[in-house]
Amino acid sequence: MRQRTTLLLIIVCATLMGCCGKSDPELYPTYKPYTRWWWFSSEIDDNDIRDQLIWLRDHEFGGVEIAWIYPMGLDSTTVHPAFLSPEWAAHVNYAKHVTDSLGLGCDFTYGTLWPFSDVDLPDGDQTRNYFDSIEPARRNYTWDYPKEARILNHLDHRAFYRYAAKMNKGLAEAYKGSKSGLFVDSWEVETEYLWTPGFDKRFMHEHGYDIVPYMEQHTLLDKENAEVFYDYMRTMSRYVINEFYLPFAKNAWDKGAFSRAQCGGAPVDLLNAFCVVDVPETEAILYEPPFSKIAASAATMSGTPVVSAETFTCAYGWTSLRYMNGRGHSPYQGKEQIADLKLICDALFANGTNQIIWHGFPFNKVGDTSNFFYTTCQISTSEQNNLSGEALTEFNRYMTRVSRYMRKGKNYSDIAVYMPTEDAWMGGAYPDSVRKVKAFFWGQYEMRFINTPEVLKGYQPLWVNEDIIRKITYLLQTTSKHERRRGRMPDFKGLYIDVEYMDKCALATVLNLAQEGMPICMVRDPKEPGKRKLDKYAEVLKKIRALPNVSNSISIFDAKPLIEGENLPDFWCREECGTYYVFFANPMTQTISYPLPYCYAFTDKGAVRHITVNHHGKSEPYTLQFEPMQSILLKINKRGIKQIDLGFVPKKIEK
Repeated sequence: MRQRTTLLLIIVCATLMGCCGKSDPELYPTYKPYTRWWWFSSEIDDNDIRDQLIWLRDHEFGGVEIAWIYPMGLDSTTVHPAFLSPEWAAHVNYAKHVTDSLGLGCDFTYGTLWPFSDVDLPDGDQTRNYFDSIEPARRNYTWDYPKEARILNHLDHRAFYRYAAKMNKGLAEAYKGSKSGLFVDSWEVETEYLWTPGFDKRFMHEHGYDIVPYMEQHTLLDKENAEVFYDYMRTMSRYVINEFYLPFAKNAWDKGAFSRAQCGGAPVDLLNAFCVVDVPETEAILYEPPFSKIAASAATMSGTPVVSAETFTCAYGWTSLRYMNGRGHSPYQGKEQIADLKLICDALFANGTNQIIWHGFPFNKVGDTSNFFYTTCQISTSEQNNLSGEALTEFNRYMTRVSRYMRKGKNYSDIAVYMPTEDAWMGGAYPDSVRKVKAFFWGQYEMRFINTPEVLKGYQPLWVNEDIIRKITYLLQTTSKHERRRGRMPDFKGLYIDVEYMDKCALATVLNLAQEGMPICMVRDPKEPGKRKLDKYAEVLKKIRALPNVSNSISIFDAKPLIEGENLPDFWCREECGTYYVFFANPMTQTISYPLPYCYAFTDKGAVRHITVNHHGKSEPYTLQFEPMQSILLKINKRGIKQIDLGFVPKKIEK
């Protein structure tokens, strides 16, 4: 209980007081897209650093995230400074100095490649499964290739701080100047039978039975043991937050930096993990665009203004790094169509993202294209490539304009939706038919394909969990309606629950919220997950059902949705001092998935949607006329509805 209370206090404080950097105006103040900047292991020329940064500034980028990776072509004879050495640090420090002088931001991937690994990682600090195999800890393609690194144990804060001490020493001078983000990518660590010393004792303390037999007999993932796996995930989630994400975020704050994290793929309660960091990050389209609602919901609840996205990764598909003799090459790399990429970024904007991080920009001499990253849409200083020149500049300006509007005020929402985390943890493995990246994609706990209910779409619903419901109850008890409206968190008009399973603690929290008078639509009676049941579960459920403000129908919600209409497009709304800014993504964005067909955007024939906007005490009809490849931004206030010209029409690039 102490761990849950600690996390709750962090979330509440972040919202009410803006602590832990959550409301820091220094986080991406220009709204311009950043790019991941791939530094291939090699000798680095400071003149090239400056030339590339000037080029990026001139093409309307807001900053870079430096990522240190393997030598191009996996050439083991490539001469390079050792990772974190003084020579290496001198180039990094110079890059930070130049970004500051040019008005650019500069973030750092907190290690070489991903996830965090080290060629000199102390024995015992590596990740492991229960069977103590060293295979899950191997990482080959780092800056110091061909030396083999070992992946950090993400379930041991002491191991993290030993790792961080080395990183902080190497980045000590680079922390100076403007505030930098420290970045951790998605959780690409083997998670089947994930383990750390002491897990068995903590599990026994929390659940009252022994997890070891299920590990030893290799039956934890069997369907008949779904309740055991659920208990395993509850314990694992606390490990991941308390031993990794909290230390990662605290370490950044202590160094005058901020934390940015993709929590996707982690065996964790995703909302809680995203709430911990300063900038929650999503990804598309390896993750479906609606996945970003999880990060956006967490940002709303924790008070952080920025939700970033690693954008355009593997847009047209994926090929192995080993392809082309270790050089790799994404499909259509260099021939990417900006119109296609606009579909992806518009889909992200309509699901809560407001800061684009390009993936990405390989380190090259200006005009050269020798280096390229194998899964990226390649930004290039050579106009032989499509993502260059004026077309790229105009696209960046477009994304900057939308990002600026999507960071005004606060996220609007009328309805909170209970996220089906328990269902996912009870669900076990995805069927093979839905797996795309088999190496790190197996469990339903990743929640890659969930979306808020279509019936609630016009309310712009946001995800909540047990801790956030407790926070909502706290705010109802301690603040006035006026104060809640002035805060960053939405003044929810109801809670929607449609899950098969709900934890007993969550159910008790729902009861408390219902007793405070919150309208609740509980579509069906949930069941209790986990191996050990609560005798009073049915009694608590009966108390909830007996309250007059609880129903199995959405008619319990007295308020009209902000947007009404048939076949609504995806949209996102920000509210600032009584004015709404609503971004409606082109309906084509609802049809994109991985991999995107080449030139797919040019099949768009346009669309019309008739909507009603319920605002400022009136209902106003409006027609959304989507021209081909266009999205729509509306400004809505007491005076009426105005469409804002976004001023960008992508053209087909013929090269």
